[in-house]
Amino acid sequence: MSDQVQISCRNVWKVFGPDPAGFMKRHGGQPTTEALASEGYIGAVQDVSFDVGAGEILIVMGLSGSGKSTLIRCITRLNDPTTGEIDFEGNNILTAKPKELIELRRHKMGMVFQNFGLLPHRSVLSNVAFPLEIQGIDRRERNKRAKEMIELVGLGGREDYFPRELSGGQQQRVGIARSLAVEPDVWFLDEPFSALDPLIRTEMQDEFIRLQQLLKKTIVFITHDFEEATRLADRIGIMKDGRLVQLSTPEQMVLHPANDYVAEFARNAPRDRIISVKAIMEPAAQNTPTDHPVTGTDRIGAAAERVLTADHPVLVIDHEGLPVGQVDRHAMTKALFGAV
Repeated sequence: MSDQVQISCRNVWKVFGPDPAGFMKRHGGQPTTEALASEGYIGAVQDVSFDVGAGEILIVMGLSGSGKSTLIRCITRLNDPTTGEIDFEGNNILTAKPKELIELRRHKMGMVFQNFGLLPHRSVLSNVAFPLEIQGIDRRERNKRAKEMIELVGLGGREDYFPRELSGGQQQRVGIARSLAVEPDVWFLDEPFSALDPLIRTEMQDEFIRLQQLLKKTIVFITHDFEEATRLADRIGIMKDGRLVQLSTPEQMVLHPANDYVAEFARNAPRDRIISVKAIMEPAAQNTPTDHPVTGTDRIGAAAERVLTADHPVLVIDHEGLPVGQVDRHAMTKALFGAV
């Protein structure tokens, strides 16, 4: 992830009711929960602010009704926010005219949703090429690019299949290929794997990781699965009742949940694959043995056997082999099985 900000949301609200704009104005742009309830309004997204860096995977999650899907629809302007500002590559998309917005979606944004949305009467090739057809790209060029995307997602040889002839995972790959065909700058995914069987879902997560390593897209990904989020995300945002209650790395969210709601999400997280050794180390003593050190960037699952079988603190080194701390059995046990 670079330091460049690709998406910036500032004080975004999406309120449903008879006169949302008037309601927000009456309350100075900051209505209370009581005001929303007493006047019959629903605050689907409430005062949400965050940035997404270029090349970052930001995963937004929460329970049903938390506002996560409404938020992504506001960012893409499938729903217009009631108030706030959303900048896309430095431009406020809330002021974009309809034609500008269409061009933005056609050329800058790729979208994948839970229902694959494939056209049943079109082949895999035709489905993937469809957004390029909408752009007016000639048949030879759009089919060439579509075939490249089909190969990229591992469906080479199935260009002439129809959706009914594919498995659920294969259909989802077609949806992913179609969203990538326009070569978007930002990729939006709303629970893309939730309808898949567990084994296929894991396979698609692996595919997603592989594609991101190749393409390095900026990604906003919605899910309700915390383990999926920790596996894929650079940062995770947790929403509750329309508000963003915590935004941090998976490691920080597991180690330092903002409240009981976040802690409940993190309770069964695979701590051994999330927490790094450097997060639990302490300063090294002068007499810390230097044999068989562990690396600070290692996840604790990789270092657990070495630390738990040692009868003394284990030296922690950086990627250049320099000492940066030490970790002992007590810290490792707490990190694996309880709060640090």
